[in-house]
Amino acid sequence: MKGIILHGGHGTRLRPLTHTGPKQLLPIANKPMSQFCLESISETGITDIAIIVGGVGSNKVREYYGNGEKFGVNITYIEQDEPRGIAHAIRLCKEFVNGEKFLVFLGDNIIQKSIIDFVENFKNSDYDATVLLCKVENPSRFGIADVKNEKIIKITEKPKNPISNLAVTGIYLLTPIIFQIIDNLKPSWRNELEITDALDTLLHQNNNISYETITDYWKDTGTPEDIIHANGEIIKKMLERSGEGIESHITGEVTIIESNVKIKSPVIIGQNCHICSGSSIGPNVSVGDNTTICVSSIENSIIMENCKINSTAEIKNSIIANNSEIKDEAGTEKIFLLGEGSKVYL
Repeated sequence: MKGIILHGGHGTRLRPLTHTGPKQLLPIANKPMSQFCLESISETGITDIAIIVGGVGSNKVREYYGNGEKFGVNITYIEQDEPRGIAHAIRLCKEFVNGEKFLVFLGDNIIQKSIIDFVENFKNSDYDATVLLCKVENPSRFGIADVKNEKIIKITEKPKNPISNLAVTGIYLLTPIIFQIIDNLKPSWRNELEITDALDTLLHQNNNISYETITDYWKDTGTPEDIIHANGEIIKKMLERSGEGIESHITGEVTIIESNVKIKSPVIIGQNCHICSGSSIGPNVSVGDNTTICVSSIENSIIMENCKINSTAEIKNSIIANNSEIKDEAGTEKIFLLGEGSKVYL
């Protein structure tokens, strides 16, 4: 089997964070979110992976992942000239797929459950496609599957009046027959080729689509709130898997944490950081490498690399990008969404 990661798009809902690079490289628990996707694919034994790039900062994707050697996979890059839909991006991979079954993973989808069993089931089946579904609270935001008697009977993209709460996640197991469907697909009102339309057409053509249900954590990180929530959940899971439990925290080996610093787990702190006396970090906070935090209270936030924060204000529910600086003298609560290289003096 082959693997495909979709790494394009403009990330308009995440501006200004995405003015200088793709949203899929934004860190969750100090790791680019798309790396979680790559690792999920690699765990299944799939080593040939195509990454679809396009838009702002696609060169940063190539720089970070390279040829895939450091991640134990072989990476091929395929360029999408502009956002023309998930189905269009998949169609670009026909030559790469070369007649094999394949797995598609949207680069901004975070899942904590292993997909090894899902992939093995699909390998050993005669299904033309398997979609992964997950129950959601706001189904009008997603492609929704109507399931009756353990069979999908209809798939609808972002319905105004949802027929169920089973969202089609950004993880698809497909066969090359999908390329024929996409070739005859008409653009949606967004002028994009929708994967939900392709799957619904395939469903009505031969009724040979199965589904698997994700009962663990899944998040489509399309908004700042989604990213912050995923960050907290991933940190908790990392600490649980490490055996430290959620009452502990992770720090880089050369990080300095002075006395009189409060760490409220779960927290992850990167390499070569300096947390000054009087600061309070957590819960649900990730701090990137080479960051200095002084006399600050930070909660439920993502602080990326090379930041300097010297603030008596409470910083909550915020995302602060690389190389940003915050300095103030006012002790009030603040919410920030700072793009790369921002400087704020209050």
